[in-house]
Amino acid sequence: MAASNAQVSFKPALLVVDMQEDFCPPDGSLAIPGGRDIAPLINTLLSMPFALKVATRDFHPQDHISFHTSHAPPNNKPFESSVNIHDPGNESRTHEIPIWPVHCVQGTKGADIIPEIDVSKFDMIVEKGRDKRLEMFSAFADVFGNKSSEAASIDLADTLKDAGITHVYVVGLAGDYCVGCTAIDAKKEGFEVYVIEDATRSVDAGERGWGEYKKKMEKMGIRIIRFDGPEVERVKSRS
Repeated sequence: MAASNAQVSFKPALLVVDMQEDFCPPDGSLAIPGGRDIAPLINTLLSMPFALKVATRDFHPQDHISFHTSHAPPNNKPFESSVNIHDPGNESRTHEIPIWPVHCVQGTKGADIIPEIDVSKFDMIVEKGRDKRLEMFSAFADVFGNKSSEAASIDLADTLKDAGITHVYVVGLAGDYCVGCTAIDAKKEGFEVYVIEDATRSVDAGERGWGEYKKKMEKMGIRIIRFDGPEVERVKSRS
């Protein structure tokens, strides 16, 4: 019996997450070790025949709720403090988020995608985290799972589905936050999802950070792959 169209369908998208100045050494306010080092690999991926190539970037207002400057001492220590935020649509729902240094503020150099990345190859850029009241690690939804034009410039799920995308490859920064959350939400939206590990860097590269996210993603059926693996070769072979 011939394979069904669903079985042979392969229309992949590449999501390049938050390759921004503030997330990269040497001067980023929230620099992730090795953040710039993955740019050449990402550019190689951008040269491949993905059906859609999407960049995401944090694009916060100056008074974003995750910033240490938005809170009074002593609960305002970056990487140590946390705060409970409320779902604007349902105040009874709360979510605990980390407190961060000020980063990726709209209109600042820190919000720019690093020049090592060939931005001319992107079909679109999703600006996320624009609502000062909400944390948004994923490019698909905020931490409560909500989608709004206030929080993100593009409804990424609808955009991918309208383009007929079947598989999503995720790379960028950071594996244990925005990359991981974006991959998980992509899976929830019904896509086959791959995270290319050697094109990703994490805030915590150890077992408590990236290691925990890997386990969580793999449990959901997300594949953690390598650039030189057959999953990337399949993209290269697209006509």
